[in-house]
Amino acid sequence: MRLEKFISLFILISIGVGNTTATTTPNYEDALSKSLVFFEAQRSGKLPHTSNLSWRASSGLNHGSQENVDLTGGYYDAGDNVKFGLPMAFTTTMLAWSVIEFGKKMGHDLHNARDAVKWGSDYLLKASCHLPNALYVQVGNPNDDHKCWMRAEDVKTPPPVYKVTPSNPGSEVAGETAAALAAASIVFRGIDAQYSKKLENAAVKAFTFADKYRGNYSESLSSAVCPFYCSYSGFQDELLWAAAWLHKATKNPSYLNYAKSLGCNADSDSFSWDNKYPGARVLLTKEHLLEKNQGASEFRDHAERFMCSVLPGSPSMSVKYTPGGLLYKMTGSNLQYVTTSSFLMLVYSKYLLVSKQSFKCGDMSVDHHLLRQVAKKQVDYILGVNPKGMSYMVGYSSNFPRRIHHRDSSIPCTNILSGAVSCDAGFQYLHSSGPNPNVLTGAVVGGPDENDNFADDRENYAQSEPATYINAPLVGTLAYMAASVRN
Repeated sequence: MRLEKFISLFILISIGVGNTTATTTPNYEDALSKSLVFFEAQRSGKLPHTSNLSWRASSGLNHGSQENVDLTGGYYDAGDNVKFGLPMAFTTTMLAWSVIEFGKKMGHDLHNARDAVKWGSDYLLKASCHLPNALYVQVGNPNDDHKCWMRAEDVKTPPPVYKVTPSNPGSEVAGETAAALAAASIVFRGIDAQYSKKLENAAVKAFTFADKYRGNYSESLSSAVCPFYCSYSGFQDELLWAAAWLHKATKNPSYLNYAKSLGCNADSDSFSWDNKYPGARVLLTKEHLLEKNQGASEFRDHAERFMCSVLPGSPSMSVKYTPGGLLYKMTGSNLQYVTTSSFLMLVYSKYLLVSKQSFKCGDMSVDHHLLRQVAKKQVDYILGVNPKGMSYMVGYSSNFPRRIHHRDSSIPCTNILSGAVSCDAGFQYLHSSGPNPNVLTGAVVGGPDENDNFADDRENYAQSEPATYINAPLVGTLAYMAASVRN
């Protein structure tokens, strides 16, 4: 047996072992359905009568009123009552990409996945309708919001809104907004051509704004976005990401030429709401592998260097793995890096399979089987195949986190506690040792530490807080896994 084949076989074997609790194959289809319910729990605005969650009600119906703009709708990002534009747009992009790549595998959940995309894209259309003069990028002051523990339904005072303008630019958030709108336009192209074209036109405007008025939104908006969602990677990655999606949506070669003009010098071992380099390169590599576009060949090396940086056993691996086998990148909300990396591995696995290609990490040969197995290991860990035997998706299996860092989940709903819960009065629910009264079905929390330990503690937000951008990449991954079991 050649050395490279032996190494690959060893990796395939090793990723399936470790100090994990043996279980049957997870029910990926059930997890997929639940993961989409979570996005309903995060909705702001006027909720439809078809909501699956009786404990949520309409909220934020006055958003934008102080500036005479309609900013109702969209998603609260995590466990608070703020609508942050950068992670919300990334969430929408990843939901759309999930549908684009794996929608045919979603079965009856495809409709709900599209609804989740549209709830985000509808809001982003509103936020961008004043371009090129302004792009609205946030509703709510996080510093004030974090001084309160309230249900979203009880917040009656219109929160402040924030925007980027030509004189106070925000290329990161404008670029991500462009990417989200472009990706969503592809989702709805064959369903609602008029809506799809509206999204595409808005994406072009947002991209033009991001590129023409270059600047960091972290500087323009300062304490309103930092340290919560500062863009530590700068805005070049969002410009690349937006160009990649606009090229895919419009087939206009000028966007590919633009992406190439940005250069490809920065590698990264994490893909997140902040850093889009790995995702953009994987997306652009599809042009090379599947559409034989040699003009996109330069992105392949970077895409595969990302894969090598996260694959166990790779000589260039730069992330850690816990004793139980979980990819571990960062203390705070680590599962966001797990779900994004797993998604990219499965997407790239698909590209390699169709193109009949493979690549190497040093002497280690990597094919679509290996990428799929590593991604599966990560998803299974999240769903309970781990040393704790705990599902980190709320409501999945019988052993899951009960004390989630989430305001609406932790405070009794209006059907039970009809009176408003004031800013200060709500903290009794934050500090309570009891389980949340409302099950936040489908939410994936921040996850365990580097030793596979998890504190089911509402005040430990690094581990117990869910976020839309943790769940969004998992939607596509679960769709693929569910289909692989059905087939």
